[in-house]
Amino acid sequence: MIELNKTQKSVIKVLKDTYKKDTVTRAEINVLVKKKVIKNPSWLKSDKFKVDRGVYTLNVDSKVDDKPKVVENKSTTESKAAYIVSSLTDNVVPAKDNDFVNFGNYADIKNIVKSKKFYPVFITGLSGNGKTLAVTQACAEAKREMIRCNITIETDEDDLLGGYRLKDGQTVWQNGPVIEAMERGAVLLLDEIDLASNKIMCLQPILEGSGVYVKKINKFVAPKIGFNVIATANTKGQGSDDGKFIGTNVLNEAFLERFPVTFEQQYPTAKVEEKIVSTKLASAGKKDDKFAHNLVTWADVIRKTYNDGGVDEIISTRRLVHIAEAYGIFKNKMKAISVCTNRFDDDTKTSFVDLYTKVDSGASVEQILEDKKKAEEAEILMEKNSDDSEDDEDGDINV
Repeated sequence: MIELNKTQKSVIKVLKDTYKKDTVTRAEINVLVKKKVIKNPSWLKSDKFKVDRGVYTLNVDSKVDDKPKVVENKSTTESKAAYIVSSLTDNVVPAKDNDFVNFGNYADIKNIVKSKKFYPVFITGLSGNGKTLAVTQACAEAKREMIRCNITIETDEDDLLGGYRLKDGQTVWQNGPVIEAMERGAVLLLDEIDLASNKIMCLQPILEGSGVYVKKINKFVAPKIGFNVIATANTKGQGSDDGKFIGTNVLNEAFLERFPVTFEQQYPTAKVEEKIVSTKLASAGKKDDKFAHNLVTWADVIRKTYNDGGVDEIISTRRLVHIAEAYGIFKNKMKAISVCTNRFDDDTKTSFVDLYTKVDSGASVEQILEDKKKAEEAEILMEKNSDDSEDDEDGDINV
């Protein structure tokens, strides 16, 4: 039994009356402290009341051990390590983006998220076209918890399922994002999945919806209702033969086969993209519909040239949003474009900036593409004439 004074008993009563439960999180305590409903109960945040990471019991009438309540792993090799059930205590529903404009596969993604059915989804598309944002905002609108895990070539079972960590001088088990999502019934977002190695094959049973046996803690984890897996990638898991996405890998066919559907995310239509850029400009305090139109026209020309193999870089929707935000900061259109295209090599940046000046002067997409085609044909003709001239000179020498 824990002996409490009158003030401490009063705090316990307020917490129980407010939250209607027998445990309280650190965040919930801090809410009442900030509202000045109670004074900061540092005594309650001690090990005597701790039952989990950031979670404290309000059942003071029951016997409480002097140490945190943990479940010991029964494995003989790691019996000294404590088991932490959860590393997350707060709600993980994404925040709504007031500037978000839905397009592409958003409606289908939202329907899957809202259904709470286990139905793994693979979303592929070029960089910066809203794949991750669509998932995040679908979860935000549906008020569904989402845990995002960014995949790299180094990502392994320990990163995904969990592992032993050192905390306060003690070895403890900490769930990875996959187990967290399964036990919470949340949406698991595996971002950039095509950067992974074969180490992600540990997800095979999870993608079947059958749960997973975690060997290190001798525990089987079954997914709660609502759990789902959504993966995003720049490729379809077949690698990048053209070298545009360095680091992407060929994923195991059996792994890919466990995703029932694959959505191919394209860049938005010009009309939708203008709305996206206009909304962002307005949010940045620089509403300018003409600038938005010019940026989208500029990006459209570059993308068509990219698809024809004329350039190696592309202006994504995300890059246009960056420019809109930069304009709000620097108050100068050309500077915004310049600083946001600095990531490209000098020749590419110069050609992109020159192209924008043509768009800004009123040239149409068709006119710009026609002028570009003529310039390329003239360049090819000049090279041919130069080669012919060299051949003639070689012939004169031989004679």
